[in-house]
Amino acid sequence: MAAAVATLAVGAASAAVLMQGAGSAGASAPPPVVTPAAAAGAPPSDAIVLFDGRNLDQWVASRGGGLADWTVADGVATVNKAAGNIETRRRFRNYQLHLEWRVPANVTGSGQARGNSGVFLASTGPGDAGYELQILDSYRNRTYADGQAGAVYKQHPPLANPARPPGEWQSYDIVWTAPVFAADGDLISPARVTAFFNGVLIQNDAVLKGETVFIGTPRYRPYASAPIKLQAHRDPSPPISFRNIWVRETP
Repeated sequence: MAAAVATLAVGAASAAVLMQGAGSAGASAPPPVVTPAAAAGAPPSDAIVLFDGRNLDQWVASRGGGLADWTVADGVATVNKAAGNIETRRRFRNYQLHLEWRVPANVTGSGQARGNSGVFLASTGPGDAGYELQILDSYRNRTYADGQAGAVYKQHPPLANPARPPGEWQSYDIVWTAPVFAADGDLISPARVTAFFNGVLIQNDAVLKGETVFIGTPRYRPYASAPIKLQAHRDPSPPISFRNIWVRETP
């Protein structure tokens, strides 16, 4: 009888420990509920829509902060190379970004002079200052590996080339983790990016060496938050277009 009582006591204690453990885990706040979009690529319920095909109200000119003077027609924003880069009115740190882009079917040129643009995941100054994920016609168009579509420009070539032909829409899905700086400006942790190109993994938690530069050594400059920038590259090929751009802020 004594053995049976002891066994029951041990069993009850074990159950209490298990319940306590479950209760402890349950004490954390549950994750927020997000309603996914009905269609693939459409914004979920907590997304900030940056371009829905109607206007560029969420964007400004990178040079001077005035009107984002790109052409909007038929649900598409087309680069105005003379007007220059545009960037978001809002500033961001960490986020998930979706955008779709298209090189025109009548594209001309070769290498870097063929459908060139870029999305700067953090715009840290005028012109092309910041951290760029390259946009380019990379369908049967040879160029240097860390300059083709999906590259962290001049730092990390893409892991694959899933580019579609000119005239077809391409998609980027990007997870950006901003660099962290100490109060004195010293780097605590570098920027990281994971990206999918047409659903194919092309950057897997890639660690950046600093801002992306055409010539020279990448370096970090402290910033707290930054706009997202789209590039109006000055190569002579016909301009590319964008649609369906949205972002989700992440911890």
